[in-house]
Amino acid sequence: MLEIKAADKPDERRDFPRGHLEAVHLTGLDFAVGTFEPGWRWSESVGPIAGTKSCEIHHNGYVVQGRMRIRMDDGAEGEVGPGDIFVCPPGHDAWVVSDEQCVVYDFAGGMAQDYAKAK
Repeated sequence: MLEIKAADKPDERRDFPRGHLEAVHLTGLDFAVGTFEPGWRWSESVGPIAGTKSCEIHHNGYVVQGRMRIRMDDGAEGEVGPGDIFVCPPGHDAWVVSDEQCVVYDFAGGMAQDYAKAK
């Protein structure tokens, strides 16, 4: 079955402090566009919604604009920016480090399915 949907017409939108997520759901793929404003930090903006100490979502991401720092629970850190493709397993915090919004495309499905939803 062929499915085609437009990213600019998401199936749902989830708002959270200093950002939002727009998700498109297809058979076998959930695609999300996360928009994070300067000053956004997962532990402050989404953590209280998720009810977990750190983000427990797996991400397969592509950064469209802005910069974000990611710190794993084990202390490992990295920074992603425009054009970067990354894989980030569960157990991390993240925050915007640029003066512009950070836009991330996520292809894993976890972000589109469970991100910023109360548990």
